[in-house]
Amino acid sequence: MRKVFFQTLGCKVNQYESEAMQKLFEAAGYETASDISEAAVVVVNTCTVTAVSSQKSRQMIRRAAGVNPNAVLAVVGCYAQSEPAEISKIDGVDVIIGTKDRTRIVELVEAAIGKREKIFQVGSVEDIREFEELPHAPHRTRAFLKIEDGCNNFCSYCIIPYVRGRVRSRSLKSIRTECLALAAAGYKEIVLTGIHIGAYGRDLSGKIFLVDAIKTVLDAANPLRLRLGSIESAEMTDELIDLLKTDARICNHVHLPLQAGSDEILKAMRRPYTTKNFSELTARLTAEIPGISIGTDLIAGFPGETDEHFAETLTFIQAQPFSKIHVFPYSARAGTVAASLPNQITPKIKKARAGLALEVSRAKAQAFSERLIGKTVEIIAETSTGGIVDGLTKNYVRVYLSDENIPLGEVVKVKVERLHKDGVFGHRQ
Repeated sequence: MRKVFFQTLGCKVNQYESEAMQKLFEAAGYETASDISEAAVVVVNTCTVTAVSSQKSRQMIRRAAGVNPNAVLAVVGCYAQSEPAEISKIDGVDVIIGTKDRTRIVELVEAAIGKREKIFQVGSVEDIREFEELPHAPHRTRAFLKIEDGCNNFCSYCIIPYVRGRVRSRSLKSIRTECLALAAAGYKEIVLTGIHIGAYGRDLSGKIFLVDAIKTVLDAANPLRLRLGSIESAEMTDELIDLLKTDARICNHVHLPLQAGSDEILKAMRRPYTTKNFSELTARLTAEIPGISIGTDLIAGFPGETDEHFAETLTFIQAQPFSKIHVFPYSARAGTVAASLPNQITPKIKKARAGLALEVSRAKAQAFSERLIGKTVEIIAETSTGGIVDGLTKNYVRVYLSDENIPLGEVVKVKVERLHKDGVFGHRQ
């Protein structure tokens, strides 16, 4: 049997899309290889959100070509969309597909197998107007459900709208169909994902919003848990907050990208809110939704960020009820407005600032986890290694326990005893 091997960089959307393409190969009679050296086809799903991501994508492509030079090598995704000419210069690449036409990947790969010539399938994202339907393909304890693609925000540092295109929302009918399949497969947790899920429905006819997609999932799949992907703070509507408050199936966990704690820097980033807007929202969420965890993203060293600006950011994030902060040193991405801004920050300063922000993140994550010590929490067993099982609470704390007899996917009650690794450790109740 022919075998295919996938390597994936980047976000949960990329992971979802790799799983979907894997499903297409399986439907065509391929088996998924456990090692790249066994594969007749290697697919590298790339990321280009930062310059570092692009570099990692290039390295992964070259490594794949070197490890298995006899395989047909297909490169797909955001970096393929952004830099197809650069990828074509890498020896061993046979197929390049951007951020559309992924449903044709088996067809294109097999054409390359037959002809042994390079195939380029990268068109303009401006031509993409419809959500690309990819097959139902969960391979995890938690099922990711992609409901949207593209972004209309054009933040000054971000390349994603240029490589993913504008917002395209999945139809409610299609969401319902996939949710029925997830329910039949027994998934207990569904994670809504997309590039800009808060914009869901803007391109659909009629007044359709993210809350309509959420209600469709809850009605069709009736999961034990529904977890939301990253949402812009400006898109946390009253109706969405009310739904979080009233439906126990929706996890009390939100990820609200902040990016900077200085209004002047937020304006330069072209972010659609102020620190006042943001802090009023987080105060409301913590007051109205018990135990809620709030994660965020932060960019350190954005062009023009002075010591005073960064001091404002540190003060702001210290005052916020964050449970975790993903910190990224600013990475200039060619093709974005920010890359050509004056007063670029040196790598040394960016690294130092990111380090200070990470200290705040670690302290906040520990403080949030410590609140669970002595309490009984519920997890869905997600992975098992060496007799240690782990899973997430509804509010996104990872819980570990020693019990090799727990099957993955089982709901487990755990009495939390102490901090452990990136979460807490306990014993089964």
